[in-house]
Amino acid sequence: MKGEFGAAGRGTGQGMFFNKGALAAPRPARRIGWDLIFRASAAFFPELFEINHVQTVIFSPKIWGNIRKPLTMTSFETLELTSVDAHVLLVRLNRPEVSNAFNTQMALDLINLFEGLALQPDNTRVLVVTGAGEKAFCAGGDLKERNGMSDAAWQAQHLIYERMVRAVIACPLPTIGAINGAAYGGGCELAAAFDFIYASDSARFAQTEVRIGIIPGAGGTQTLARAIGERRAKELILSGRVFSAQEAYDWGLANAVCSAQSLLETALEMAKTIAGNAPIAVRQAKQAIHKGLQMGLMDGLAFEIEAYNRTIPTQDRREGVLAFNERRSPVFKGK
Repeated sequence: MKGEFGAAGRGTGQGMFFNKGALAAPRPARRIGWDLIFRASAAFFPELFEINHVQTVIFSPKIWGNIRKPLTMTSFETLELTSVDAHVLLVRLNRPEVSNAFNTQMALDLINLFEGLALQPDNTRVLVVTGAGEKAFCAGGDLKERNGMSDAAWQAQHLIYERMVRAVIACPLPTIGAINGAAYGGGCELAAAFDFIYASDSARFAQTEVRIGIIPGAGGTQTLARAIGERRAKELILSGRVFSAQEAYDWGLANAVCSAQSLLETALEMAKTIAGNAPIAVRQAKQAIHKGLQMGLMDGLAFEIEAYNRTIPTQDRREGVLAFNERRSPVFKGK
């Protein structure tokens, strides 16, 4: 069905300028400032970017070629993917030797994964994201990789991190975080970018960026404030203090606190429940909630009706009503 990913239709932006995280053919940067940053990116990360025959900076086809492959055919250097069942995908951040800290490759892998799912979800309906090992979910940016970076190289790398969090937030598939340990800096930002999270009772959270002379730059000042409120977010971001899983639950960042043994089971059970519902309806409901909260009430209500109307001509809507009247479980096809 056309337009199932967005109540207003999903855009097909080009190159680095994307609408809702879509990946398509590149086009020139439209502002001189961005063009300079892209050229710096090509200079400092030549394995990631290329300058084509018309002197436009583009993502290297060597990196982005996998986007056209089904996920079952794609391997990621820093992510471990497991199909839990036909419709639920378990994603592990897989750098346990450094507490699953982000490096450039992990950010690229997450972009590839989430943008790939936005374009070609195949049978996947819900994702669960957790960290490898028992120590950490994600310790934030890899400061060893960043040690000694020039200003230009730092900015070039951060463009990748910015795109990563946008890809996570814009992905139409519901994404559940199973936070199994420390979620500091960018790890806390990633957790706040998911649709909702469950936390292990041993999990710890913090936005520690001010302690090293920067601020949260992967959405933290926006997503954390939206989850727990402006005043509490200011307290945590300006102090950089660590807070517990119970505090994350009390303040609204986490939906539940689980034992370490039951965390993944709890997250996967909810993922299976969601995956059993009509996928087009689930995606439209997710979009209506998220987009509607960025609007005034009356505009949000209008957007909701646009999303609602997308579900009416679907086979799933007819199947749901028929199954109810026949007193059986519906079989949804996402059509």
